[in-house]
Amino acid sequence: MGPSFSMIISAVFFSYIAYSLWVMVEIFYPKPCEGPPKSCLTSYLVVRPKPTFGLRLYTSTRYLAPSEQDLTLVWDYHNFSLTEPTNGVVNVTLPLKTRRNGTLYGHIFFFLRGRDPFLDKHTVHTQVPLTSYSLPESKVVNLLTDKTPNASVELNQKPVSHWRSKITINVVQEDLSLNRNAIPGELYRYIKFSPEGFYLPIVFIDELSNRLSDLQIINTTTRTMSLKVSYAPISIGKLRLWTSMMDSMKAMKTLGFKEKDVDELKGIFTDTNLALLLLTFAVSTLHLLFDFLAFKNDINFWRGKKSMEGLSSRGVVWRCVSTMIIFLFLLDQESSLLVLIPAGIGAFIEVWKVKKAFKLNITWSGWKPFFEFGKVSDKEKQTNEFDSEAMKYLSYVLYPLCICGAIYSLIYIQYKSWYSWFINSLVNGVYLFGFLFMLPQLFVNYKLKSVAHLPWRAFMYKAFNTFIDDVFAFIITMPTAHRLACFRDDVVFLIYLYQRWLYPVDKTRVNEYGMSYEEDKVKTDSKKKKKDE
Repeated sequence: MGPSFSMIISAVFFSYIAYSLWVMVEIFYPKPCEGPPKSCLTSYLVVRPKPTFGLRLYTSTRYLAPSEQDLTLVWDYHNFSLTEPTNGVVNVTLPLKTRRNGTLYGHIFFFLRGRDPFLDKHTVHTQVPLTSYSLPESKVVNLLTDKTPNASVELNQKPVSHWRSKITINVVQEDLSLNRNAIPGELYRYIKFSPEGFYLPIVFIDELSNRLSDLQIINTTTRTMSLKVSYAPISIGKLRLWTSMMDSMKAMKTLGFKEKDVDELKGIFTDTNLALLLLTFAVSTLHLLFDFLAFKNDINFWRGKKSMEGLSSRGVVWRCVSTMIIFLFLLDQESSLLVLIPAGIGAFIEVWKVKKAFKLNITWSGWKPFFEFGKVSDKEKQTNEFDSEAMKYLSYVLYPLCICGAIYSLIYIQYKSWYSWFINSLVNGVYLFGFLFMLPQLFVNYKLKSVAHLPWRAFMYKAFNTFIDDVFAFIITMPTAHRLACFRDDVVFLIYLYQRWLYPVDKTRVNEYGMSYEEDKVKTDSKKKKKDE
């Protein structure tokens, strides 16, 4: 027997992991130039006596400012050290042009101390915008006491100038020699040469550290804004990785991703240290593998499912309704596409499961649909009775809690609109009490004293992903309720595992694919006999 499809996918996955690790090693540990001196580029940092540098930040409304008269000095690091990080806060006076929805640029000069940075050929000059255009945040109000925002006004809003409240400057402190004919593409754009032929220290502006949460709207009455200026040395490996990430995010924008989607990715790279970032990469690839395997086995299970014996039909309906509500909620919260797309696919699959669970057949007569439900067997009726009994007990707790939660949020919490309050109230019920709707299946398992009817292979892949989601809950920006739901699912899966231990699977019972262990064993033995003959 040849390798299964799952084994092939797993092999491809681990090959991809190995290749990615090799690429990361090459990025962080580039080979120094080992050829003749003429084929190598040497860093100016090897010059002796060791040069000392200064660092200044100017502002201007012009991107290209050739003379000092066009610039305003806002920060001068007098005791600059290439190896020591530092930061400070300065107040920047905004020109009239900037206050009128204009742009302001920061000009960074890295120069030899004691020389004029505007005349010396050893100066490294780079620019960075200190403002960016963005849509104002949607207003939230108390729906009972305040006036509801006008939806048409919200839609007609135009991007306005926002202030970037911080800037991070990095300088490469390594004196690595580079091959002239094989300069890494991530470094080539930053390299500038001295008159002696050395390449000057690489100055890098960390754009990944600029988050949407750091933006402050600029009004015509705003005279000054505070700016946090940070400096830190950077390795060549990290600079190459950061540059690659910045290029990837620019490409994402051209593919239709919004600024908020890109900002979520920035948070993964800038709000975590490098070790956690590598762990995140490994975990996310595992998550992708388990997602695919769970999806494949779940689809196979429901495609061949002809009886709902032992399965909670109300649980299937609830999962369908809850995933639709969660998708609408994430849409209302303008969540990242990284969260929206999987939620949308999941909602579509749950609708298909409902159709399979109720043996629903839809026929069309012109524009009118006709719904036909399949017959229910005696064993399915018994399962439905247990299911109905469990839901009756749960309704005594669920409905009062949901109603009280909706009333409380209406009084004490602000929303953009009545629709936003409605969808938030529904999703809070889904998130906070959604685990109650998973209990009917546990109750059915308890009554039948069996778990053989469950798709355990898909369940285990989903269980692995649930625990992986716990890691992402602390890394990716998402609504708090969505974050708490990740931990809620952990409890349910642990209970399912306990029931699997409590009720051992009968090997003569058919599994989710219509096969039993004994049947499979008989088939295997017969094949062996044929080969022996």
